[in-house]
Amino acid sequence: MTTDRLGNPLSCTAAAVPGLEAAIAKLHAYQADPIADIDAVIAAHPDCVMAHAFRAAAIATALDAAFAAELQASLGKAVALAPRGNAREQGHIAAARALADGDIEGAAEGWGRVAIAWPRDLLAVQLAQVCDFFLGYSHMLRDRVARVLPHWQPGMPGYGFLLGMQAFGLEESGDYARAEAAGRQAVVLNPQDGWGAHAVAHVLEMTGRAEEGVGYLRATSAGWAPGSMFAYHNWWHLALFHLDRGEMTEVLRLFDENVSGGGFGQALELVDGAALLWRLHAMGAEVGDRWSSVARGWRQRTADGIYAFNDVHAMAAFVATGDTAAQAEQLATLERAAAQGRGTNAMMAREVGLPAARGLIAFGQGDHAGAIAHLLPLRGKANRFGGSHAQRDLLSWTLVEAALRAGDGPMAEALVAERLAQKPASPVNLAWARRAGTAAKAAA
Repeated sequence: MTTDRLGNPLSCTAAAVPGLEAAIAKLHAYQADPIADIDAVIAAHPDCVMAHAFRAAAIATALDAAFAAELQASLGKAVALAPRGNAREQGHIAAARALADGDIEGAAEGWGRVAIAWPRDLLAVQLAQVCDFFLGYSHMLRDRVARVLPHWQPGMPGYGFLLGMQAFGLEESGDYARAEAAGRQAVVLNPQDGWGAHAVAHVLEMTGRAEEGVGYLRATSAGWAPGSMFAYHNWWHLALFHLDRGEMTEVLRLFDENVSGGGFGQALELVDGAALLWRLHAMGAEVGDRWSSVARGWRQRTADGIYAFNDVHAMAAFVATGDTAAQAEQLATLERAAAQGRGTNAMMAREVGLPAARGLIAFGQGDHAGAIAHLLPLRGKANRFGGSHAQRDLLSWTLVEAALRAGDGPMAEALVAERLAQKPASPVNLAWARRAGTAAKAAA
């Protein structure tokens, strides 16, 4: 029986294994271009079941309807070959099929079960954790890795990547000290590990250590940035650190040169572009014509309705640019997903996506009390539509500005107190606190 370096069973010939492992390693590091690499493996070994399973999974995790045709073609080939594969490979294909069908929970559990049966299948762990991220399942981000760690030892191929995954799960679960230690170790073991560096950035973001965040990302960028498919997101984190320090010129430079470096060709890039510009927009900062490329990318996706998290970020772009026609189309897509949608996204749209989108629209119309009414109830359940704590902070950020603009001093003070409890030294939070104090005195 053929196996990979970690003993995971494969139905292909031994000749296909080096290329397959190289492509998978690129996905672990989010380095370009695993699809091109796996295509070369498939060209040489067209019956390699795991190669087709990997290709379908890699495309499916983009959660972008722009790749729908390619995903279905890749998945079709994987499904056709599935009877020739082993149980592990069949599990991968079933999970990819679930994700393509919009069943994010089913995909997470599918890859999770593969990882339980083959705990050294690092790809299964990674893909299950990616789905947990889409679902906002903070503890599962942590526990997927905890389940398999007893089967791993330092020095094993991919061990550093596992540490990076562990670090992110620990951070999202609030275990910041352990998360930081694991993330830093992951990057030491493999400087190309953009996910490990990303986990450390999240720790520094959540603990209000913006100056350290700037230093860390700049010091490690020579490792994770070149040839990366993920660098734009780490640059986004760097921009958030500079934003917290009030360094607007540097924030805009990072947007121009790094966050937008990929041309916003995929939804994940568009999320970061919209999230950064919306924070500036909510603060009343001038961003020039930077919204144009972001809004254009979202305008092509208004009817997708596959992931409410994306739809809300699209709505931010349409509100900021005053595109009322696009707002109406995006809202209709969310309403349709909530009422008639299939899979996990129906719940996401209904529970969080719709009220969040309506809150952004109200904010854009100057109805700040209305924005609060829509957004405030989401504070305790926004995780239901996925993303990280740092990403979902867009909603809290908007709430603070809405309360201040509404002249609701008590509400503003309460919301700012939340933020100061986590980041007492944040210049942005301190500036909001001063404004909230002024609003409270005016209302007294």
